[in-house]
Amino acid sequence: MSGLANGRRPRTGHDWKLLKEACTALLPRLPELVDQHLRQLGEHSSVYGSVLPYDVQWREAEEAMRIGIEAISAPRASPRRDLEYAEEAGRRRAQQGLPLDLLVHSYRNAGYLVWDSLLEGTAGKDPEKLAVLMRSATMVWSAVDAQAAVASDAYRATELELRRRTDEQLQALLDALLEGRSAPGLAARAAAGLDLPEHGPYAVIVLRAERRDGREAFHRQIQRAGFRFVWRMRTDCEVGVVALGADEGLDGLARLLDGRCPGPGGISPVVAGLAELGHARRLAELALRTCPPDATGIVRLDQRMPTALVVSQPELAGRLVSEVLGEVLALEPADRAVLLETLDAWLACEGSAGRAAGRLYCHRNTVFNRLRRLEQLTSRSLARPRDLVEVSLAVEAHRLAQRQVTH
Repeated sequence: MSGLANGRRPRTGHDWKLLKEACTALLPRLPELVDQHLRQLGEHSSVYGSVLPYDVQWREAEEAMRIGIEAISAPRASPRRDLEYAEEAGRRRAQQGLPLDLLVHSYRNAGYLVWDSLLEGTAGKDPEKLAVLMRSATMVWSAVDAQAAVASDAYRATELELRRRTDEQLQALLDALLEGRSAPGLAARAAAGLDLPEHGPYAVIVLRAERRDGREAFHRQIQRAGFRFVWRMRTDCEVGVVALGADEGLDGLARLLDGRCPGPGGISPVVAGLAELGHARRLAELALRTCPPDATGIVRLDQRMPTALVVSQPELAGRLVSEVLGEVLALEPADRAVLLETLDAWLACEGSAGRAAGRLYCHRNTVFNRLRRLEQLTSRSLARPRDLVEVSLAVEAHRLAQRQVTH
């Protein structure tokens, strides 16, 4: 568990000789000291026993204390085996999960035991050796501090490395899920590592990465009961995995993101577990593609289905625009804009010519006339559902194409 080392050697050769004799005389008692050391550690905390089996603890403690005792009286130029061992011990304890404060306590405890035993072996028997020990007290305790410091530094460095590796492993698992890979136990491993349920309602958010201002702040702003977020930054986007609570759905998620999350972004439909995150990510990306380049909002795929259909089939969308709107697009720009604006208003007003006229600041008969002209140019009737769907999709496809051209 621990050991002892020296910081300064005794000032005179005579002192060094007497100190060496005292340390050599202590070595036969080492098994007894180790037993006492481990007993005191166990009384201090039961964690020591849960980290390592007793026989392993005993063997390592015996080696550490022996190296420390030998180092006290080693010649000045001797290699610092005590500090080398402390560094190794610090790494091992971090890997084994022993808390750092218990590691430091083990060094202190061993130091007290060795020091008290040295004093007991000389007190009342050899006043000269006792005087040497008292002159060496500062040196011995400085050595204990140095060894504990070396072990602590090695512990922290190892802990950081282990945390980095763990984070990388978890990110790799999350990436595999988001990419839709299938492997035995992948979702279960990710659930355990990320502390998320393997099954349950999930949604995926995809945000464009070019808008980075305030991103660090928004992650904190959208933390709320009923939702758990795990974010993953990619080259061209930021992906958020959202575990939805039993009483929460996309409506609640959209309200939470509104005004807090820098758009543009897309939200997938709800999927049933971690294994479906790849599918959800693709749908969230599709929702994002329906956003114009200058958009700042977060859109839901389930509310953008017609536009998503157009975006997902660009070649067919182009043919639809050409076949349905060909004659409309051949008009003078101002004339074309008036017809398309009138259609947009009429659709937004759910087919009410009167409401559309109020929005456009014109007479309702003007709306009817423009719509009839649009029907003539497209060879479609807005009264027939199938024709209306074609015209609506063609207009949406044209609008998206124009946005891409202008940006």
